[in-house]
Amino acid sequence: QEQLVESGGGLVQAGGSLRLSCAASGRTFSTYAMGWFRQAPGKEREFVGGISRSGFNTAYADSVKGRFTISRDNAKNTVYLQMNSLKPEDTAVYYCAGKSIQSVLLVIDAPQVYNYWGQGTQVTVSS
Repeated sequence: QEQLVESGGGLVQAGGSLRLSCAASGRTFSTYAMGWFRQAPGKEREFVGGISRSGFNTAYADSVKGRFTISRDNAKNTVYLQMNSLKPEDTAVYYCAGKSIQSVLLVIDAPQVYNYWGQGTQVTVSS
């Protein structure tokens, strides 16, 4: 059983940066494809970015391309989301998610595929 704990959220002005972290508790983190999702009030959960088991492949939503970067450190059982040039529309609760898979290169962008989720961390961007 994998437990995921996000941290790093907070309040930031538009144009600022935040780095979210997601720490996994289990010993099999390197077998997990990881993803970041977000949910704003009144909206559905949406894909932000994903990273393959190896970290070699990444994918991003169009709305964050060029501003957000996802990375992972398998030795530290942690995945990161570096968010730059933040906009008020980035305000949401951000969740990390994990799914154990065989492929070391696959990136998963569908939330229904993931079976482990963190509790979420609030990101608020003021204008």
